[in-house]
Amino acid sequence: MRESFSIPQTGYPPSDFQTGLCAFYSDCGTCCYGLCCFPCMACSIAGDMDECCLCGINMAMRSVYRTRYNINGSLCSDFMAYVCCPICAICQLKRDIDRRKEQGVF
Repeated sequence: MRESFSIPQTGYPPSDFQTGLCAFYSDCGTCCYGLCCFPCMACSIAGDMDECCLCGINMAMRSVYRTRYNINGSLCSDFMAYVCCPICAICQLKRDIDRRKEQGVF
């Protein structure tokens, strides 16, 4: 008997991140926070996601977040975002978390 593989349903319709990767202008405060204290922002995001702050922020956390909220992308796109501009990637993730909190879906 052949087993089938299915992707778990998240309950959220497919979407993109709510801001672009380099959308500094959409939330200057978050971008300044990320530039001035990258480790602090990483711990803030880890706390928001109920993860351990000591593990650090990385592409895996971004992938978990994307999967949880059914955001379009791939492991490869997560990897490239963190390799090319880790500050942009972490700020985008924080902006999305903050917006979902405001919308009551986080």
